[in-house]
Amino acid sequence: MSEFTLSDLEKIVAARAEASPDESWTAKLVAAGQTRAAKKLGEEAVETVIAAIGQERKELVCESADLLYHLMVVLKIADIPLQDVLDELGRRTGQSGLQEKAGRPKS
Repeated sequence: MSEFTLSDLEKIVAARAEASPDESWTAKLVAAGQTRAAKKLGEEAVETVIAAIGQERKELVCESADLLYHLMVVLKIADIPLQDVLDELGRRTGQSGLQEKAGRPKS
């Protein structure tokens, strides 16, 4: 069995986004639009934080999976390929996190 990747997840999300919303949670989220999908992503982020604080390993694994899935849905709706995110991460690895943060525009 080959290792499952985020690229695999991206492909699954893309395929399921084309299904009927009556048959697919992914399609239902996509049909509901970015605001709903982003709210769901936020809920999953909070649940992941709670699991991390609670130090429940299995719960943290499950919530992290939910978080990554919902992030992929939000990226799909925004038409942002996973590779764009990976490229940005790659760009950032050439410097420390402190340097990268210092170089961001002030808001």
